[in-house]
Order: sequence, then C-alpha cells, then structure tokens
Amino acid sequence: MAESFAADWLDLREPFDAAARAPALAEALMGHLDAKARPRFLDLGAGTGSLTRWLGHFVGRAHAWVLADADPALMARAFEATAEGAEALGWRATTTKRMGPQKAALLVHAPTGAWRIEGLLTDLAAAPEGLPLGAVDAVTCSALCDLVSAPWLERLAAALARHRLPFYAALNVTGRERFSPPHPGDAWVARGFARDQRRAKGFGGPALGPAAPAAIARAFAAAGYRVLRAPSDWVIPPSAGAMARALALGHAEAALRHERREAWRIEAWAEARAAAAEAGRLSIRVPHQDLLCLPPS
Repeated sequence: MAESFAADWLDLREPFDAAARAPALAEALMGHLDAKARPRFLDLGAGTGSLTRWLGHFVGRAHAWVLADADPALMARAFEATAEGAEALGWRATTTKRMGPQKAALLVHAPTGAWRIEGLLTDLAAAPEGLPLGAVDAVTCSALCDLVSAPWLERLAAALARHRLPFYAALNVTGRERFSPPHPGDAWVARGFARDQRRAKGFGGPALGPAAPAAIARAFAAAGYRVLRAPSDWVIPPSAGAMARALALGHAEAALRHERREAWRIEAWAEARAAAAEAGRLSIRVPHQDLLCLPPS
C-alpha cells in the first residue's frame, strides 16, 4: 500500500499549496485542452481534493474529474470540502443519485459550467493498472511524484504516452529547505530528513525525493513530450504559526527515523522550533517545482 497522509495535515497545507502552484502552467494545460468541449481530468493521489478545487477555476467551462486515491476517508473529505468550498462561493453543489453499480457523483454548479466529480478508490502502487486512461483528457497530481519510485514513474510515462495524455505534476520537492532564524541543529535535521525523502514509500522502490523534477522531465522527454517547468516554493511566514510548527515537527519526526544517535539534538531542535513557531518567530521556505508535460501534437 502506498503511503498516505492525515486529512488534518492536508487541510492545513491547502492554502500554502494554492499560493505556491504556478498559474502559468495551469493556463498552459488549459490551452492544450482548448479543443475539448468538456475536458476530463484524472487526479492521482487526490487526497482531500485540493488540486481539483484549485485547478478547476482555470478550466472556464463544464468539465469532469476522477479523483483517484486509496483512502476512503480522504475521498469522503474531498467531496465534503469541495461542496463546502462551492457553497462558500455562492455556488450550488448537488449529488447525483446512485444508479445500480454506478457511484454517486458530486456536481458543482459553477457559473461557467458544472464540475462533475467522481471518486476512484485504488492503490496507486499498481498504477497505471486500474486507471481509466482511455476515458480522460489529462492526468494531474500534486505533491505525489517525490514519493514514487523511478520505475513507477517510467511505467506511468509510457502509459500516458500511449494515450497521448498531458501530465501536470505540481509541488515536487527540490531539496534544501530553509528554516529562519538558523539553529545549531539544522544540519542534523536536514541530513536525516533528506534520507527519509528517499526511503521506499510503497511505490516499488526508493522514493525519488528531490530527484523527482529531473526524473519526470527525463521520462516524458524520452517519450517525445515537451516539458515545461516553473518554481512553486512554499513560503511559510512567521504569522503562519500552526503550519510552521507542523512542518518543523514533521521534519524532526522524519529525521529521527535515520539519525537515532543524534536524537537528543533533533529533539532539542524540534522543541526550539515549535516554541519559535508558537511565538510567531519562525519562517520556512520549501523549494518545489511544478512540471507540465505535453504530448507531441
């Protein structure tokens, strides 16, 4: 089973994800799909639906989503959060009736056209097996590719190339997170965290971690795709204490898996960073990169 994340963490990070993603690549994807009257998207590792809620605003007409994830609780939260977000904008959100084996779908009645959203519970470790690639016009993901292995990514690239599908991959880590102000334990935490980024996470081999952007570009360029890149760094200001604290403690937890001899340093670092976050004195920058891979025309 591929690694998954808690809904609370995904909810906390959603506004920072939205602020970080590169709008230019989203617009370029929509330009590629311009001839599609009602484009259909498949979102891999959809989680709570954060990418759908962000990217859907760029489509500008009726469209459809299939949210693919292995966690039924996250899938339920994705539908709830999307309906809540629509209603906050003054849009209606309705659920279609179940017809035999067909699953219910969420319909978001946006002014520019309805969004139809369905869920697909699947273990992405087996991808591309089980994915409806023949029934969609684009495949997307956010904060996924640094978790997967190189063979997994190569299989996906080959499958998408057979269907001539564009691939939009947002928020891939590039390494060298920066915590400010500096702390004597930064190097120990960074070393342990970097090791954790490359451990196997259920996708058939060591995770790509910061090597993900280069691996995506290489795999899709080899299949004849044009690859566009843009920076999409997380910028966590001192005023975002809850996010800064969660991120610091997450780094410390990951580092402790690999640096047990330096546990006391890492624990002291975590305590100091948590206190700084709560006092509004911690800022963090996490470099990411978005990629858009467009098939040959």
